Amino acid sequence: MLKVHFLIFFLIFFKSSVSFSQIQIKYKIGEEIITNVDILNEKKYLIFLRPGLKKLPETEITKISTNSLIKEIIKKKELKKIFKDIEKKEYGEIKKNLFNFKKVKNENEFIELIKKNNISYEKILEKIKYEALWNELIFRKFNSLVKIDEKKLKEKLILKFSSDKKFEYNLSEILFEVEKNETFKNKYNQIIEFINLNDFKTAASKFSVSSSSNKGGDIGWVKETLLSDRLVKILKGTKKDELIKPIKYPNGYLIIKINEIREIKQSLNIDNELKESVNFERNKQLNQFSLLYYKKLKQNTTINEY
Repeated sequence: MLKVHFLIFFLIFFKSSVSFSQIQIKYKIGEEIITNVDILNEKKYLIFLRPGLKKLPETEITKISTNSLIKEIIKKKELKKIFKDIEKKEYGEIKKNLFNFKKVKNENEFIELIKKNNISYEKILEKIKYEALWNELIFRKFNSLVKIDEKKLKEKLILKFSSDKKFEYNLSEILFEVEKNETFKNKYNQIIEFINLNDFKTAASKFSVSSSSNKGGDIGWVKETLLSDRLVKILKGTKKDELIKPIKYPNGYLIIKINEIREIKQSLNIDNELKESVNFERNKQLNQFSLLYYKKLKQNTTINEY
């Protein structure tokens, strides 16, 4: 992604095997441009994070990569208005989370891993840093608008604690939107057909607008004490590897897949569970604010395709 007034400089001093004639401007997002080289590099990055994308046709990977770059540019522009010393932000916690995600022990192992994929370490850190800053921005902007009734949460927890057995679920999600030129039925059928032909993780990468799409829709283990009564009831009637029918949310429709189910053996402390429930509900509401805020920014951004 390059600013237009740097384009000539870039083309003269471009240090790679790509020749001048091979560089093409594909999109202009405000003052920023996306070239075919940017899209190629984004493909490498996304496939590194989500290897399942390699199973998709080249046109699909290109579309996902392009949308990813557009989203990054729009978010970055907003972040630079808020964070003045954005380049000075530290990478410590970001690196730790990245290493855990790719299941490597340390930085040296990770560097060896990305060398095989021909990806810039600095670029990966920068991308993840901007995502972390976006989450910080959303927290600053909307945390005061989060509404949580702790008393009601505690009352629900007490009722849930009265049951003999309690379970937790390893879940994946696809949060999809229905555009003006689409119908819910057609979009849902399209997603289900895609899942059947490919898999859920790849479908999440393609269709989901949730931040979990970066992990193939993976949410991880969630205790039933953190979930709404309605959702718990649905999950209890759903088997492993099954999908639940879409649930309407303010910012789209949610499809959930159960990966694993296990009984919670350890005794639970109601005060600790209440803290978890509050954090879970806060994050859920902030994620909704994040999606709506990005959607507003995108609507106010001029995007030209070449």
